[in-house]
Amino acid sequence: MKAAIYSRIFDAEHKEEVQLFFDELELMQIEPVIYQPFYEQIKTDIRIPAETQTFQLSEDLTDEIEFIISLGGDGTLLDTITLVRDKKISIMGINFGRLGFLASIGRNEVKSAVKAIARRTYVNDSRTLIHVDADMPLFGNIPYAMNEFSIHKQDVASMIKIHTYLNGEFLNSYWADGLIVATPTGSTGYSLSCNGPVVFPDSGSFVITPVAPHNLNVRPIVVPDTNIISFEVESRTDKIICALDSRREIVHKNVTLAVKKEDFRINLVRLSENNFLQTLRNKLTWGLDKRN
Repeated sequence: MKAAIYSRIFDAEHKEEVQLFFDELELMQIEPVIYQPFYEQIKTDIRIPAETQTFQLSEDLTDEIEFIISLGGDGTLLDTITLVRDKKISIMGINFGRLGFLASIGRNEVKSAVKAIARRTYVNDSRTLIHVDADMPLFGNIPYAMNEFSIHKQDVASMIKIHTYLNGEFLNSYWADGLIVATPTGSTGYSLSCNGPVVFPDSGSFVITPVAPHNLNVRPIVVPDTNIISFEVESRTDKIICALDSRREIVHKNVTLAVKKEDFRINLVRLSENNFLQTLRNKLTWGLDKRN
């Protein structure tokens, strides 16, 4: 069995946990294929097999690789989406970051996580993606995201006006700093920080959330993900920002934009004893009395 290993950066504070992770892979006879820049960071500090293979591009992930394991936070895991694309590779996130809604497996669960892969006792959670179309090239050959698509004003420019349509029918004009269209997975990310609702991963919906709206009666709305959501933008400046998760492009305000559900899905690996409700309770400290 082969598993790709991805991380942005090696933190010396986590050396012991990273070494334990690679030791457990070897014990379970899982062959690692390490992201090349990460391999260069760890090769002198972490004991790994001398014949270890590396990869750098999506094209390097062959059919032999069943999993890609992300070592980091949610941002690191989102990077793996751009590598996996439509390949049949499941993604496991081990949280070396902070909050970790997506990378929900803790550093203290490294052994059980690797054993779950080796023994195939994990659960695959299928997650929808959001796809963006435009009348100009945007985001290369990766025009999709797991969390959200968003439109923003540029820098310190005045707020923008975003005319929004569902399947061609007018929904609303948002006077705001920006607008977020989040997937169910992304409902616990940027959208949540802008007072958007939490929705379950299998809810089959998009969440449209304004960023700092000028009209206080404008609130987030949940729509079925069978809709095509399109936009027309008015701005006092010529440029606006479009973002897919952490990837951003500056485009002219006259660009025509639309988003829809992507044709393929991504599988996130979770341990069988974990689920979405448990993650919510743990990360948001629901049900705990913090008054004392």
